[in-house]
Amino acid sequence: MSRPDGINIPDGKFYLGDAGYACRPGVLPPFRKTRYHLNEFSGRNFPRTAQELLNLRHSSLRVTVERAFGALKNRFKILDQKPFHPYPTQVKLVLACCILHNWILQWGFDEHVSDDVVSSSHDVEAFDNDGWKNKKVGAGRGNVA
Repeated sequence: MSRPDGINIPDGKFYLGDAGYACRPGVLPPFRKTRYHLNEFSGRNFPRTAQELLNLRHSSLRVTVERAFGALKNRFKILDQKPFHPYPTQVKLVLACCILHNWILQWGFDEHVSDDVVSSSHDVEAFDNDGWKNKKVGAGRGNVA
């Protein structure tokens, strides 16, 4: 957060920070010294205060974000390596991977799409979408971004 070029957080947007971040404009950390982790709210341990409710939702969102990035890193290995691209390119890579991931989920394409594409010359005419959806084994199906 203290880089020389700074981090520009657009108005009305927030970074989800952990307890190590200070509460400041654009950064949303959980309340300290308040129940936080999802397992602390299991069973009949419902949130009793507004702070506990915020922490429950904060924790749930962090888990969702971690799962989404895990799915992206699993599908696109370039995201699971030490970045060597400039920061603006890294941002574009993540966005491109999110778009491709969601497109694959919608249309049933995968990394080896050329195996089942029916085409004439260079124009694609038809795809075996159901075949691709059935080939997916064990991968999470949730959309990302």
